[in-house]
Amino acid sequence: MSFELPDLPYAYDALAPYMSAETLEYHHDKHHQAYVTNGNNLLKGSEWEGKSLEEIVKGSFGKNAGLFNNAGQHYNHLHFWNWMKPGGGGNKLPGKLAKAVDADLGGYDGFRKAFIEAGTGQFGSGWAWLAVSGGKLSVMKTPNGENPLVHGATPILGVDVWEHSYYIDYRNARPKYLEAFVDSLINWDYVEQLFEKAAG
Repeated sequence: MSFELPDLPYAYDALAPYMSAETLEYHHDKHHQAYVTNGNNLLKGSEWEGKSLEEIVKGSFGKNAGLFNNAGQHYNHLHFWNWMKPGGGGNKLPGKLAKAVDADLGGYDGFRKAFIEAGTGQFGSGWAWLAVSGGKLSVMKTPNGENPLVHGATPILGVDVWEHSYYIDYRNARPKYLEAFVDSLINWDYVEQLFEKAAG
């Protein structure tokens, strides 16, 4: 399957003041578009042509760095736009997800602390994740375009900590960006959908 850039599920200015229209225009229209364009060029004639995006991400990891980097970032960003919504964030999690967060991460406050620490502690470019692994929730971090799929887990929430995701709005204050993401942007309904799918 070829990669396609989706439209944002909201207006460019819908996430302000936590994420500006300028950030979304650059991040979505330029950066994500580049992953799509480069990924499609690298996919042509490869053994993964015609495979699903998840198969391409898992299959190219450690074997075809160029394709993996672009396919991984395309996968990550397809979800990233949906992991945010206007008026999102905070501790009002849907029921099943809230129970799992209580059981596996010591409640919402435990999740918030671990997730922000993972994003802050990821040296250089990368992502912080909430993932399902072995039937339990865990917080992870990965460098560059890697995601939990290539480490035997299923991502249900991720935050982009590449500088292009926050530098226009927060300059070098990554922790403030992560706090705003958790407190004001997370689309918990979408996280719950992915959780139910991953938990089976």
